[in-house]
Formats: sequence, C-alpha cells, structure tokens
Amino acid sequence: MTTTLITGATAGIGEATALRLAREQHRLIICGRREERLEVLAQKLLLEGATEVLTCVFDIRDREATSAMLESLPKEWQQIDVLINNAGLAVGLSTLHQGDTDDWERMIDTNIKGLLYVTRIIAPMMTQRNTGHIINVGSIAGREVYPGGNVYCATKHAVDAITKALRIELVEHNIRVTQIAPAATETEFSVVRFKGDEERAGKVYQGFDPLTGNDIADIIAFVISRPPHVNINDLFVTPTAQSTATNIIRKG
Repeated sequence: MTTTLITGATAGIGEATALRLAREQHRLIICGRREERLEVLAQKLLLEGATEVLTCVFDIRDREATSAMLESLPKEWQQIDVLINNAGLAVGLSTLHQGDTDDWERMIDTNIKGLLYVTRIIAPMMTQRNTGHIINVGSIAGREVYPGGNVYCATKHAVDAITKALRIELVEHNIRVTQIAPAATETEFSVVRFKGDEERAGKVYQGFDPLTGNDIADIIAFVISRPPHVNINDLFVTPTAQSTATNIIRKG
C-alpha cells in the first residue's frame, strides 16, 4: 500500500493527481490552505478508491505552520512513500522594473521556500527507511524565460536546480527524485496570475488544445508505477501546439 502526500491538492494538477492516485488505491495525505475544498475532495477520493485519506490544512509559505503540521502527523501516516511537491503559482505579468514586490514574495515563498520546507521534513523520513520517491512539479518556465515572467521563471529555475541537487544527495539512500515540467496547462493557474480576472485568463488557452490537470496526473501516476530500480529523472511536457513558452499555434 502506497502512502502519498500531495501539496496544493485543492485544485488543478494537485487535485487531478489525487483523484488519479485514488483509483490506484493510494493512501493519500492531501494538503492545502482551503479546508472546505480539502474536505470535499477527501470524500471524492474515498469514492474513487483511496484506501484512506488524511487532510492537512496549512499554508506552505508559513514555515512554522508547515513544520507543526507535518512533524505531528499521526504515527501510522509517517511512512510516506511518495511526496509530490505540487503547490506553486504565478502572480502578475509585469516587467521587472514595474513589478510588485508583494507578488515576488508570494511566488518565492510558495514555489521555492514552501517546497524546501516540506521536503526538509519529509525527506528524512524517507532516508531513515532508505526508500521513497520525491516528485517536484516544475514548469516550462524553469527551462526558458519570457517577458513578464522574470521572477516566476526564476522560481521555477530554482525548482529545477533543487531537484537536480536533491537527486544527487539522495541517491545513496535509494530515493528516487523526479521533475515533471508542464507547459501551458489549463487550470486555475492563469486566474491566479491575473488576480481573479477570468476573462483575461481564459484568453491564454483560446485557439489551441492546452494540457489539462488530468494529462499531468496520468504522467505522475506512470512515473510512480515504474519498478523500484527505474527512476524517471525529468519530463518536459508541452501541448502539441506549443514549441516554446511564447510560440503557440492558435487556430483562427
């Protein structure tokens, strides 16, 4: 029986991955800030086939809250087999010289520091048992940069670097480390980036078939399902219509 912890489980790739792994009968620890959404999702997961579900309500930007929650997991939930560092966001699309420093801090605190806080607590649980799998959800923004993406791209480049370093450091403990880096994926991502402007967010995905949360969830499930001697290091995934961060072929 596989115990899997997913951050950012209340929407998008995180939610889709939780539902996909429930059908594989994982025991799931779902984490997020929105308690009501987590409770609703927990019920769905049990109906989909999850053997057990534990909800953890905290903000990964808050180091003390993150530590308090994860270090006090019930004993029967502390043997985590798979950690999926999914929580992340982009806020704003301004040039650097016109940027909002509050937006910068929100991205840095979530995408980099939050990932580090969670991994720092969960990875030692894995090293003690010499087994485990850490999956970091990166982005095309960790491979390229684009106008207005400055700080967001920097945070996802950091995820790429952290993942590579982590793989080197944990290989002696038999722990697999994977990065999944999606390009345009239609979730709440653009709504958050544009601070609730759904009309502007919707235009991001017009005229082509973007990736979906389910597409990435299927890939994550495949990566986890590989035999213990196989580690898929890095997967960069784009829609067929997208070749770079800024080159998308739109119909009409």
